[in-house]
Amino acid sequence: MGSIRGLRLLPANALICTGPVDHGDWSFRPFLGWIIRQRYHMVLSLLPPKPLHCLLEVGYGSGIFMPSLSDRCSELHGIDIHGYAKEVTDRLRGFQVSAHLVSGSVEAMPFQNDSFDAVIALSCLEFVADLEAACQELQRVLKPDGFLVIVTPGYSPLLDWGLTLLTGQSAQKDYGDRRQKLMPTLLRFFKVDKQRTFPRIGSSLLCLYKSLRLSPQAIGPDMTSHDQMFENQPGVVG
Repeated sequence: MGSIRGLRLLPANALICTGPVDHGDWSFRPFLGWIIRQRYHMVLSLLPPKPLHCLLEVGYGSGIFMPSLSDRCSELHGIDIHGYAKEVTDRLRGFQVSAHLVSGSVEAMPFQNDSFDAVIALSCLEFVADLEAACQELQRVLKPDGFLVIVTPGYSPLLDWGLTLLTGQSAQKDYGDRRQKLMPTLLRFFKVDKQRTFPRIGSSLLCLYKSLRLSPQAIGPDMTSHDQMFENQPGVVG
């Protein structure tokens, strides 16, 4: 297993393509890979220095990020809608990474209440059809003092054009309008504890990624003010 600037990632030749939007191999491309890997650094910067007990990654895909996450917890779990849980588990085990992986949807997770100290959702909630059901489930499986860390891509015509130029993929086709709906929905269920943006700029037109550490709260805050508060504050990359 190789290390790329402090990251432990499953090597490119060990990745299984688990679906049409699983692009784990992009992490190893010149230039594009450097951009993609910023998401991993953002997540790790929002985790506490002391290892957690039980951590869940939602939308783990090929398991590329799980070696790094396994260093930050005692017990690592993952859920994804694809049917390759056993194959990814075996690939990880080959690199001495132990993970308990299941196939399922974030909208109806097969976990007990209050199961996890932290949940990681890295560039996956934008693909969920029922965001409200997903948020309810994320709240349910977190321990009372647990937290959620998400990374979500920015959206603007300029950024979408750049994605097409670098990858040939269409953001509009992949996401529809779910990027715009994600933050207002999340902020009905969670409050922002910490945040990061990449690059370190305040303009949403050029913000490639947002990352937030969120803690559960009762439903019903002023969603507009919370969203504006986030948009207007510059972030940092850890």
